[in-house]
Amino acid sequence: MTDPRTTPAARTDGSQDAQSTQAHSAHPTPDTFLASSLDDLRRHLTAHLDPAARTWLEHALDEAAAHPGIHGPISAWELRLAEAGRRCGAAYADAARVLILDAARAGTDALTRVYFQGTADERRAVLHALPHLVSGPGALPLVEDALRTNDTRLLTAAVGPYAARHLAPHDWRHAVLKCLFTGVPVDHVADLPRRAQGDGELARMLGDYAAERTAAGRAVPEDLYRVLDLTESVTPAPGTDHPHGKES
Repeated sequence: MTDPRTTPAARTDGSQDAQSTQAHSAHPTPDTFLASSLDDLRRHLTAHLDPAARTWLEHALDEAAAHPGIHGPISAWELRLAEAGRRCGAAYADAARVLILDAARAGTDALTRVYFQGTADERRAVLHALPHLVSGPGALPLVEDALRTNDTRLLTAAVGPYAARHLAPHDWRHAVLKCLFTGVPVDHVADLPRRAQGDGELARMLGDYAAERTAAGRAVPEDLYRVLDLTESVTPAPGTDHPHGKES
């Protein structure tokens, strides 16, 4: 494997890399915020929604709590999901939908129905809700479906905490590559440092991708180098003198 940092497209200014990393980590993204606790999401919306939107949301949550689960072709709370963008505004719609899904006690079956019957906005909300509502890997088909799309907003939601917990290594590595292919910043990949740490196979895949782009005369995404650095960062296991702590 050719080390992508030895190619002409490689970065040359380490200080710029450090500044870029600091800039990325200094400002949490909206998607990172959606991984906050449900209580934090509710407090945030209570503080930022205008009175009419706040009243609508409280009614929607009460309605969902009173009639949870799936009822007939479409449940009342599913209708509220569709209204959330208009009622709460685009900036707060995802968080509102996550709260409604929680209030409705949506399990894997309900989340699957909303995902496959809903709009792209509703699909994204389901993906954001997964780490809050599903404890095991049963909802992975939804993540895997989102990862097959080229919708960058769906991809961003798909690589959140639920994927970090449950995606198999092979699928997770391809999710990281998909982010690089489509321009989704790797800041959105939840738990990236832990999962990339010492991952020799991911490093090989990154090197191959960088070599392909360089051979085609195309720029190598700076995020690729950031992830590659993480694959080379290994914490030695206690009681071992191996310089890398484990085999790659």
